[in-house]
This record gives sequence, structure tokens and C-alpha cells, in this order.
Amino acid sequence: MNKLLLAVDGSENSMKAAEYTGRQFSGVSSLRITLFHVLPYVPAVFWDDGHILTKEEREDRKAVVDKWLTNRQSVITPVFEKAVQLLVANGIKAEQIETKAVSDSTDVIGSILEEAHGGGYQTLVMGRRGISPAKHLLMGSVTSGVINRGAGMAICIVE
Repeated sequence: MNKLLLAVDGSENSMKAAEYTGRQFSGVSSLRITLFHVLPYVPAVFWDDGHILTKEEREDRKAVVDKWLTNRQSVITPVFEKAVQLLVANGIKAEQIETKAVSDSTDVIGSILEEAHGGGYQTLVMGRRGISPAKHLLMGSVTSGVINRGAGMAICIVE
């Protein structure tokens, strides 16, 4: 079985990467595609008060953090749905696609590469630029970082 990791962030380029992946790999029935997203790390304001929390404060904080994570996950759900639609519209069967989001990372590049290497993927596909406002860059910082640190696997960058 061949495995492909498709990093998505909701940007136009990540959706182009999904469309490209569908076109390039349609008809490859042995292929399994994982749509992958790194959720933003829980902001420090949610976990650092500068003092040791009481049991009640910890419970209250956990409820706030859980709500924040649920909200972030609900934001990525439509992104996954759109990417799945593009893949299916371009020839990939729905049963070949799975989704995965991680939320315990402060290093997006490291998280993508850790999943790519640890998950046994042969290929990583991603858009040239993500949702960063730095549109003047030739490539986004995450894309550049993945290329610079991603030795040992095929990486496909889609414009």
C-alpha cells in the first residue's frame, strides 16, 4: 500500500494541492491519502498564570482549553471536507482518504515531518504558500522549512 500525506491549512494553495493530488493519483487504488493539519498551539494565556493553580482553577482552565480546542477543530472540519470533495471530484475514492489533526505542537514544520516520517508515507504534498500574509515570498516559511528539513522522502510543492 502506498501512502501520501497531504498537508492542508485552508489556504487556496492547499486546496490546489488537493486538486493536483486527485488528478495525479486518480485510479491508483492502492493509494491511501491522509489530509493533515497542525492546529495552533494552545495560547499561553490559557495555561500560564504565573502561579500554581488550585484544583478548581485547573478544572476551570481545562474547560476553557477544551472549548478552545473544540473551536479550532470545528474550523478545520470544513477545510477537510473541501479537500475531500476536491480529491473525490478528481478521481480519488472517498474510502482512500482519512483526516488527521494534531494540536500539541509548537513546531508546525516538525509536526508535518514527524507525521510524514513516522507514518510511513512515501510522498508529502503541500501548497507553495499557506495562509500566512507574507504573499511576497517565493515560498511560505512552512514550505521552505519542510523542504530544508525533509530529507529522505519525496516532497511535492504545488503552486
